[in-house]
Amino acid sequence: MINAKLTMKQNIIKLFLRLAISSSFLSAVADRLGLWLQKISVWGNWQSFLDYTQLINPLIPKSIIPFLGLTATILEIVFAVCLLIGFKTELFAKLSGSLLLLFALAMCFSTGIKGAFDYSVLSAAAAAFALSAMKEKHYEIDTILNKV
Repeated sequence: MINAKLTMKQNIIKLFLRLAISSSFLSAVADRLGLWLQKISVWGNWQSFLDYTQLINPLIPKSIIPFLGLTATILEIVFAVCLLIGFKTELFAKLSGSLLLLFALAMCFSTGIKGAFDYSVLSAAAAAFALSAMKEKHYEIDTILNKV
């Protein structure tokens, strides 16, 4: 009985982590594509996002920034969808944690650690790495794919 309750709690926590990380990625993508209202937006448009990407990556040549921004955006969409549906959750959680940690480090080295703390990027990276350590499957497409 105790193990069943513990497993249920862990399944709920895992589902919450998947939803929180994936929705955060999708929200950030929506923001840079101008899908959020201007008054609540961080970037509001693609160019402002690229300007911020340049700010936190000052050593990267300006000509490479659009590619870097597009790559980050595509990765965030792919990681979000995979986490949302539970496809290769452990792998995509590790990749998400790595991407978030890279983002946090870029913020720390370019604008200082306060931004990484204020935007909870380090917390999100830690959450993604914690998710990657949870092996029990719950509401994941992998459970269906593993049966086939």
